[in-house]
Amino acid sequence: MPLHGKDEVRDRIDDDVYASPDLSVPMPKFRIPDDEHSADHAYAVVHDELLLDGNSRQNLATFCQTWSEPQVHRLMDECLDKNMIDKDEYPQTAEIETRCVNMLADLWHAPDANDTVGTSTTGSSEAAMLGGLALKWRWRKRREAEGKPTDKPNLICGPVQICWHKFARYFDVELRQVPLAPGRMTLTPQEVLKYCDENTIGVVPTLGITFNLVYEPVKEIADALDDLQRRTGLDIPIHVDAASGGFIAPFIHKDVVWDFRIERVKSINASGHKFGLTPLGCGWAVWRDRSDLPDELVFRVDYLGGDMPTFALNFSRPGGQIVIQYYNFLRLGKEGYRRIQQACSDTANFMAKAIEQIGLFDILYDGRGGVPGVCWKMKDGVSPGFTLYDLADRMRERGWQVPAYPMPANLQDLVVQRVLVRHGVSRDLATLLVHDLVACIEHFRRHPVGTPMSKEEASGYHH
Repeated sequence: MPLHGKDEVRDRIDDDVYASPDLSVPMPKFRIPDDEHSADHAYAVVHDELLLDGNSRQNLATFCQTWSEPQVHRLMDECLDKNMIDKDEYPQTAEIETRCVNMLADLWHAPDANDTVGTSTTGSSEAAMLGGLALKWRWRKRREAEGKPTDKPNLICGPVQICWHKFARYFDVELRQVPLAPGRMTLTPQEVLKYCDENTIGVVPTLGITFNLVYEPVKEIADALDDLQRRTGLDIPIHVDAASGGFIAPFIHKDVVWDFRIERVKSINASGHKFGLTPLGCGWAVWRDRSDLPDELVFRVDYLGGDMPTFALNFSRPGGQIVIQYYNFLRLGKEGYRRIQQACSDTANFMAKAIEQIGLFDILYDGRGGVPGVCWKMKDGVSPGFTLYDLADRMRERGWQVPAYPMPANLQDLVVQRVLVRHGVSRDLATLLVHDLVACIEHFRRHPVGTPMSKEEASGYHH
């Protein structure tokens, strides 16, 4: 029987990670190290550094999903090596993507959900750009057929997310962003008509504005454009940016008419990774009819032996998020989505009432009728010894990310604070946030701020 001493296998014994030679000195930060390291040691270095990130569950600035069921994690692991663009190698993932498009087309009342066209994307921003490109191509094709110039396209919108500014700059389209005004915090039909002309490729209402969470009146805007066409002949389509609302309104705001029930709505984008409840990296673009997506924008690619159509700004990307979207549809059904979104809305309304009772704030949005969340401002004439920027900064000490920011064009003097209530924000968690908000206010009562913080110092990323 062979005998071995501990010294003979010392280099193979799992010593304490933090006593290892690897972690007794800093690893290189800006160059690839010369030697390889233990997987456990490299993991420990990266894991520990990530501890300095904020807690995503306390990030109430983001619309994105931060909680998932254990089954979601398992399916994501199983799809880690699936490249969804390779539809020939992973035909079932491709089939699942098609099913999701059909399900969304049906949810959004497309005339023929089984014969519509759509695609998954890395997020709603890419989906929005695809919708914008289709608008531009259709407009240009019509102008060319009429023998008219195509060099000055414009797009009309209200206070939109940054992706539309990117679309306009990257694809050479004038963005006619209708400014807000006191008492008017959304796009309105009357304002839209002021900006329309023969070079307008489309109008983009938002179903859940980033800044204040409310829905813009899609049906009323469509009616105004119908009247404009009767009077002038201008036929201007609508693309709905339903990044958040596309997965909320169908379940808890069924009286809101915003989707393909409106004939003028030609395309819709939505974020699966927001209120669609998938992990980060999932968006959807769906067109009312196949004819609404110009053939010139669809590429047929011979990839790894398979011929496939594709319309995307990206190419290779993981298939897991698509699979999870399908899992959610099967797991929750319409009733499950309704219960979750209604619970979020109810929790937001609970928070709005609690924050209003503090007595310092006016509630601008109370969680009802739009995206679940709360938006408030400081009461006029109140000088509590701090600003909303100071309050946002103080809340970070307890881990909460509750952004304060000015409203966009023509309302920049109005500073607001906002929270999102997503799946995973429980009533208890909301209560803790309100308690911490009150504690921060009490701190400022005892220690008034001498020099208030500026937007640049305290305002975080609130999209």
